[in-house]
Amino acid sequence: MNDLIEQKLKQLPSAPGVYIMKDAAKRIIYVGKAVILKNRVRQYFQSNKNHSAKVIAMVKKIADFETIITGSEIEALILECNLIKKHHPRYNISLRDDKTYPYLKITLKEDFPRVLITRRIKKDGSRYFGPYTNVGAMKESLKLLRRSFPLRTCKNMNVDRPCLEYHIKRCMAPCVGKIGKKTYGEMVKSVLLFLEGKSDILEKVLYQRMEKAAENFQFELAASLRDQLAAIKKTTEKQKIMTYGKDQDAVGMARSIYGVCMQVFYIRGGKMIGRNHFILKNIENESDIAVMTAFFKQYYNQASSLPQEVLLPIKIYDGLLMEQWLTAVKGKKIDIIIPQRGLKKDLVNMAAENAAKFLKDEEERIMKENAQTMGAVKELGKYLHLARLPRRMECFDISHIQGSETVASMVVFEDGLPDKSSYRRFKIKSTEGKPDDFLSMREVTKRRYEKVDADDMPDLIIIDGGKGQLSSALEIIRGAGHMMVPVVGLAKQFEYIFTEGESEPVILPRHSEALYLVQRIRDEAHRFAITYHRKLRGKRNMVSILDHIDGIGPKRRRILWEHFGRLDKIKEADVAQLAAVKGMTKSAAQAVYNFFAAQESFVTKNNIK
Repeated sequence: MNDLIEQKLKQLPSAPGVYIMKDAAKRIIYVGKAVILKNRVRQYFQSNKNHSAKVIAMVKKIADFETIITGSEIEALILECNLIKKHHPRYNISLRDDKTYPYLKITLKEDFPRVLITRRIKKDGSRYFGPYTNVGAMKESLKLLRRSFPLRTCKNMNVDRPCLEYHIKRCMAPCVGKIGKKTYGEMVKSVLLFLEGKSDILEKVLYQRMEKAAENFQFELAASLRDQLAAIKKTTEKQKIMTYGKDQDAVGMARSIYGVCMQVFYIRGGKMIGRNHFILKNIENESDIAVMTAFFKQYYNQASSLPQEVLLPIKIYDGLLMEQWLTAVKGKKIDIIIPQRGLKKDLVNMAAENAAKFLKDEEERIMKENAQTMGAVKELGKYLHLARLPRRMECFDISHIQGSETVASMVVFEDGLPDKSSYRRFKIKSTEGKPDDFLSMREVTKRRYEKVDADDMPDLIIIDGGKGQLSSALEIIRGAGHMMVPVVGLAKQFEYIFTEGESEPVILPRHSEALYLVQRIRDEAHRFAITYHRKLRGKRNMVSILDHIDGIGPKRRRILWEHFGRLDKIKEADVAQLAAVKGMTKSAAQAVYNFFAAQESFVTKNNIK
């Protein structure tokens, strides 16, 4: 304990607040709250015999701390939650990737609100629903909403005519006055009821509106409401009735060697409308109560809607304080219940079973991924008799058409996974106009390895090709002084692997992970080379076509290519868009437009496909 900390410990206040621990680099490593700051903070620096291993390790790293006094313990709790969410301190239990979970946002402050997907909650008057850990399920809900309630999706309301969304009946075109604000607002209320899980109320509202529309001979509106009602009923039929009337969150918890999973069931109006799972990090040596408390604080600090009851499997620290906090946020009484029997206990048990299943599935997924990555790397090293594991592999492929636009690709795999940031592509200069894969391979390996230090060499080099390409690569690589790195050739057929100095190939067992890894590397190198080759070929073809247009020289060819990127984009552009390109004139733009318009006319006239 340094002198600065000793001095600050003497000055600690006897008031509620938050304490912030920092390391020597002034990084925040822990945030906590206290009813009496003086008593709580001093405990960390007293005898550590009662401290956990995690706390002992954290205290060793504390170089400084700060305190923030609050007016009450609830204010301290809220501030603690916000600071943990903002800084993600190393020694706090934290939700994994909590900031990335998406929400559905209803932009209620707009005259004609929209439904959007967002990953940030702002105090802008909008309603937020989520977070959704299952993005696929969220998108299905959004798809149903937009099909049943055609709210606008566009940002711009200042238009002269409705867009395609209106003509395919996915929008009511409020931008041009096809629907009034009152009628549109009723649709928005229906969407809110649906997302709140109040399907019974929504069905009654839709049925009443449908009857009224039919009575007023508004048959098109009545038919639309009928379809909305059918879609809602179809959805709610899938929801199992769980309780009678109350809004509840049922939380289940499960542990494994891979961490802690929390499963939350959302029960609204007596029906389960959804569920989410959450993974917690930094839980080593932490008790179940500590983990549950940390989850509760972080989850409900960011939850967009609060139920009447929260059902938990175990007690949490400061349970009464948590109830007071959530009640203050919602404006209505919220109860935290630890059920011992009955339906509520069954709900919690069911959530726990689902959390355990998720962890088991996650364990199987990780084991499968390990078999396909490092397991495959180890297998390949064994079959090739390598002195060390091929953790970094570089693979080369050549692509061309009759020697034109010859390119080479280099893809990199680290520990069995592609490292796309290390990929490289080469435009081959030595063989332009004449196909010569051997010479191309010599050029690309020379450019890659001639000036590379031994420490920066990969563990294995794979040449996509047979003995000829392998010999060409070896000539350059060994000539550059790299004598120890293994280099192999991968035959085009059957994935036979040719090694240096051996006449017979290595044949990997069918259905082995090593074979599948080699195939993935080969396919990726081929894909990367083909993509680059097609890009160069397309650029060359576009340039050759533009050569025939008066007023378009090398400079304007280049700026058109850089601006539009593809020939079909230039063909689709009108005169104004072409003229807006920096370096183009109106007459040059007109010439380009006329050229492609004449081509299109000729094709149409002669019925050319």
